[in-house]
Amino acid sequence: MNKKDKISVITLGCSKNTVDSERLMNQIKVNNFDLINNPNDADTVIINTCGFIEAAREESINTILEAVNLKQQGKINKVIVAGCLSERYLSELQKEIPEVDAYFGTEKYEGILKELGGELKYNLLGERFLTTPSHTAYLKISEGCDHPCSFCAIPIMRGKHNSKPIEELVKEAEFLVKNNSKELILIAQDTTDYGIDIYGRRVLSDLLNELSKIDGVEWIRLMYAYPSHFPDDVIETIASNPKICKYIDIPLQHISDSVLKSMRRGVTAQRTRELISKLRNRIPDITIRTTFIVGYPNETEKDFEELCSFVEETKFDRIGVFTFSVEENTSSYILGDPIAEETKLKRKETLMELQRGISYENNKNLIGKKLKVLIESSEGEYYIGRSYRDAPEVDGEILIPKNDLENLNSHLVEGNFFNVEITDYNDYDLYAKLVNEEIVETR
Repeated sequence: MNKKDKISVITLGCSKNTVDSERLMNQIKVNNFDLINNPNDADTVIINTCGFIEAAREESINTILEAVNLKQQGKINKVIVAGCLSERYLSELQKEIPEVDAYFGTEKYEGILKELGGELKYNLLGERFLTTPSHTAYLKISEGCDHPCSFCAIPIMRGKHNSKPIEELVKEAEFLVKNNSKELILIAQDTTDYGIDIYGRRVLSDLLNELSKIDGVEWIRLMYAYPSHFPDDVIETIASNPKICKYIDIPLQHISDSVLKSMRRGVTAQRTRELISKLRNRIPDITIRTTFIVGYPNETEKDFEELCSFVEETKFDRIGVFTFSVEENTSSYILGDPIAEETKLKRKETLMELQRGISYENNKNLIGKKLKVLIESSEGEYYIGRSYRDAPEVDGEILIPKNDLENLNSHLVEGNFFNVEITDYNDYDLYAKLVNEEIVETR
């Protein structure tokens, strides 16, 4: 292929896929290909797929078919499919969609580049072409997972838990900071297991402290923390290190002991409550986000009522709710899918409506509170920002009226931090006024 061919990368699925695509895109750039956004203007389209649940698989397949259609119309020359879907269903895809020029699994950068006519630059694997706003970047600290969760196909697609050494992650973080990243969002299939495979123990706290030493890092946010073995030293680090956001994402999935046991989560309702209590007692201002699965095969109405009561009593700051998706080759597959989709959706709606009221009351209690806000964008009459309480894309926003700033003869700069005071609220978002233009130091 001509080195001036135009290549477009389409990323589907989670933030882990985003990081994979960013690494690949940087390799495409350093191989002197033209990297473009619009697949309609490309010579080659690369689709980084998701195969986690049925809805994600459907989106991936539809995207592949759209690209194949462009190829058949002569608008593009080549279609390459990579990522979780092709890792999991390679033979089926090759049979059903043979028009795709090449299929690759997860993180198969070398094979993709050879298919393009380039070569992998091993010394640049820690560098990325950022697709997120430059001030915020994901840092994937490990790959794969060793947990036996009955509903999850991630180990099938991503393999066993494999941590990146601390020194490599520090180097990657330094690269991100040089490219204006001020917030690092730590991600993995399970961040709390970090390091156990290469250091013989969980060293997430050590990693957090090393990353916080990098000049230019303002916020470090922790996502995807597994609840069954949450390290005590991580709690102390979050509490004491000013650069670590007082925020934690812990996917709990359920609270009923019978459901948790069938899910093979390795945790009980009592231990879950003890962990939440410990986090809140030792980090009083912590924001806790979690996710739940409803409609799991053995979830009874009583189990669901127990989950609703737990959410009501715990008053999480943020929750996400998924309906159960039966997955081939997982241990829950033999249980079938006995709960009607209508029932699953009703349970999801019930739980989210319950959380909506909780979120409204939580936001109401923030009136008058001063927060440090990272400005994300400017939309209509407002500047849009996030506080330490808000992860991008999944949580709420803070809206600051531009008129108020004009009265102060001021303006906000995207990607910078400012102090605001909360003045109003709705179910999920907050409104605020600027109280200090100066960036608030976190050191």
